[in-house]
Amino acid sequence: MLKFFNHYLAIRTILLVAIEASVLFCSVLAGVHLRFSPEAHTPPFGEAALFTLVMLIAMSGLGLYQHQAERFRLTLMRLILAYAVSLLIATALFYLFPQTYLGRGVMALTSLMALTGIVLVRLLLTKFTDAGLPKRRILILGSPAEAQKLSELLQQGPSARNVQIAGLYPVGQSARPTQVLSAQSTEGRPFFAADHADFTDTIRRLDVSEIVIATRERRGGVLPLRQLLDARLQGIRVLDLHAFYEREAGILPLEALRASWMIFGSGFDQSMARDVVKRLFDIAAALILSLLTLPILLIAMGCIALESGLPVFYSQTRVGQGGRLIRITKLRSMRQDAEADGKARWASAADSRITFVGAFLRKTRIDELPQLWSVLKGDMSFVGPRPERPEFVRTLSEQVPFYDVRHSVKPGVTGWAQVRFWYGASFEDSQRKLEFDLYYVKNHSVFLDLMILLETIQVVLLGKGAR
Repeated sequence: MLKFFNHYLAIRTILLVAIEASVLFCSVLAGVHLRFSPEAHTPPFGEAALFTLVMLIAMSGLGLYQHQAERFRLTLMRLILAYAVSLLIATALFYLFPQTYLGRGVMALTSLMALTGIVLVRLLLTKFTDAGLPKRRILILGSPAEAQKLSELLQQGPSARNVQIAGLYPVGQSARPTQVLSAQSTEGRPFFAADHADFTDTIRRLDVSEIVIATRERRGGVLPLRQLLDARLQGIRVLDLHAFYEREAGILPLEALRASWMIFGSGFDQSMARDVVKRLFDIAAALILSLLTLPILLIAMGCIALESGLPVFYSQTRVGQGGRLIRITKLRSMRQDAEADGKARWASAADSRITFVGAFLRKTRIDELPQLWSVLKGDMSFVGPRPERPEFVRTLSEQVPFYDVRHSVKPGVTGWAQVRFWYGASFEDSQRKLEFDLYYVKNHSVFLDLMILLETIQVVLLGKGAR
């Protein structure tokens, strides 16, 4: 994993994007070269860059850079669909900007070379990765329960292909200095004596490249501090739980979070320059999306009116930045008497209050489009934690630690929790969503906003996480 602007990206994903961008760019140049005499045309670098950008966005939006492994046949179907979407976008761009038109012959040659090249890249990279790229070997300092939890997280995350649990070094109240656990765990991974004198030898013997400290108790000689320092000086990475979960899951786990770490650690930065850049980004993104989606909004309004009458909009009070109350507007997706008794309720799976048209609007997130007006007004940002109702916020603030931290930034139309977690409709879901929101508050940047927007495309196209 590599860190860009406070956000981690899988090396395999970075490599895949770089190679496929080169294939797409060179396919356009080669298509023009084969179709026309090289002396008759200057290399179309601008057109090649535009084609590459459109294709990468479409591929990302259809999940071709997702972390989970899948059958190659499904990947191929996604690729063909992404190319079809790209051709539609390219046609619109050709119409708006005629100077970017490449011609049918060039596009045919480009398509053949680009699709063939990407398929070959995917086949070769998958085979090369599975054939034995060097794996990071991780030693966990903690309890067996914590080790099992981290192991499951690694197996499901972006590092699953190139990481391996070397073993567990037990520390804590249950691990006495002379205690020896079983030689092998139930998962076939070795456990070791909690004798700090053997720690350095354990690292060397297991060829450890990374150590994760998975214990919250660090006083009274629990940790082999001298040996950890030696390991760090030898180039072995040492991570605590916060850094590990940030990198592998994109969250800040509530059970391991402390106020002192938030105060003295990195992140959670606010500055005038960052606010200005983010505001400019919000205005540009909201204006562009408003123009592009205006026909969709008008059609949706007509469908709501035909199905369940007027009004087609639904206004609601939410909690914004600094705890300030704001009003947001959405397309109405529920019956007009959805909360006739005045009690606030979370939407549930197969909620009977949701209309037929409303279910489609929620699945595609079209019902959120009127909130772009709140972005232009400055009440919301394009990307940020989703604003919650005051009734829910009061309860959650009393029961969930650090819940109010999410209000230190503007709420967003979309957010990190929305693209990484399903629809939150319970107290437990809100706790889980908060871990994603805290990650965003700690690391938010324009780069992370762009990453979230790309993943939002995938959420909208594939209907993931809606309720």
